[in-house]
Amino acid sequence: MTAKRLVRARCGWIAWVLLGIVGGVTLLSAATPTGRYLARGAWEEGRILARRQSIAAMALDSTTPPATRAKLELVLAARRFAVDSLGLPARDSFTKFTQLDHDTLVLVLSGTRRDALLSKTWWFPVVGRVPYKGYFDFEQAKYDEEELRNEGYDTYLRPSPAFSTLGWFNDPLLSTTLGEDSLGIVQTVIHELTHNRAYFKGQAVFNESLAEFVGNRGAAEFFRSRGDTALARAAVARWRDEMLLGTAWDRAYGALDSAFAAHPYPDARSLADPRGAPLVLAARLAARDTVMARTRRFMVDSVGPRLETIPPSWAERVRLDNAALVARRFYATRLDRFEAAWERDGRDLRRALDRILSDAARVPGDPFAAVP
Repeated sequence: MTAKRLVRARCGWIAWVLLGIVGGVTLLSAATPTGRYLARGAWEEGRILARRQSIAAMALDSTTPPATRAKLELVLAARRFAVDSLGLPARDSFTKFTQLDHDTLVLVLSGTRRDALLSKTWWFPVVGRVPYKGYFDFEQAKYDEEELRNEGYDTYLRPSPAFSTLGWFNDPLLSTTLGEDSLGIVQTVIHELTHNRAYFKGQAVFNESLAEFVGNRGAAEFFRSRGDTALARAAVARWRDEMLLGTAWDRAYGALDSAFAAHPYPDARSLADPRGAPLVLAARLAARDTVMARTRRFMVDSVGPRLETIPPSWAERVRLDNAALVARRFYATRLDRFEAAWERDGRDLRRALDRILSDAARVPGDPFAAVP
């Protein structure tokens, strides 16, 4: 994992866009914000699908630059590995390529209250309630971010280079993903195909954290299967960094939760509108600043020196606020539990994934309970 990839969320949030394509948008008035939002998403998704080219044909085309051909062949190989070795349903995903007009696919916005670990959520049909929102309209994203700030939220707006339609459509490889290195490309393909296998409605954190686990461990197995020990080792090193950071984010989240609990609002009404309890609000914000300062020291002194694929100096400048912390945990919650499940199943990733999903299906309202 590189520092660049840390802020480029890879997610399955865009599945709700499909509703516009299959007719869901027509059920919402175009005059409503949600209707306009879904209609824009459907339009952009349609453009992406309409501009697809065959990856296989491009890889055989002598006019395709050699470096590009090599990456396209890598995508196809990773796709085959995901299907044959990991049991992920690829369908027609990653058999096509779409060149975008710019180097950012979408901007993803999330927000968390400054005085509480309460995240802004948005509800969409099919996928349920999610703690982030993707925008093809970048100006609207910036406007909505400012609105959230005015409502007392820390905000986190970042680019996303890839998405999953959860197997509903032929997800193409996008030019934004092709710009990543070999490890990033393989991890992206396997991550997104994991969403084709399983996506628990309203459980975005579980879905993304599981896909990160499968994507990273799967990338290491992929390169090992090809006899590329150097890239296999590099993939494992990235995964160790990701787990280390996941533990750090969990630690910071727990400390912040305890700090807020030590300064409770007098009632639910005050929590809804903290301006009614200004002294408690001030105490909670001061406690939050103390936790963040301690977290910074911990990152610099204890985490940075242990990072293998990220410069230690990154720990000195990584963004630390409620929104950034919660957003990072979307993809890094309880990663050690997934790793332990993999160990219990003899380091067999396919078997571990089968077991995790089988157990999680019994408690879909809390799938993490299936990963003790």
